[in-house]
Amino acid sequence: MEPEKTGHPGVAAVLSFVFNGLGQIYNGQISKGLWIIFISAISMLALMIATVLIGFWLFGRIVFAQQLILGIVLFLFSLISICVIGIYSITDAFRVATKKCV
Repeated sequence: MEPEKTGHPGVAAVLSFVFNGLGQIYNGQISKGLWIIFISAISMLALMIATVLIGFWLFGRIVFAQQLILGIVLFLFSLISICVIGIYSITDAFRVATKKCV
């Protein structure tokens, strides 16, 4: 009797595209998926904080120039980390599901 093949690489990749970490959970990597979701949530929170700091500058409510610099740096860092985490999540989910199907 052949071992049961679980998971489809396309489904895992699409799930990770829709929401980072779901593809890992679909593949049975629960803790890895939860860590990716947690890191994505932290990055999104940092992006929101950076957006608020930049918004304060746009509306003239910022007191110190360091707040604007912090907002810009935090915005760029969080935007890059969101993209990197997303690409990693999709490719990892696809790769793991491909290995499980073979």
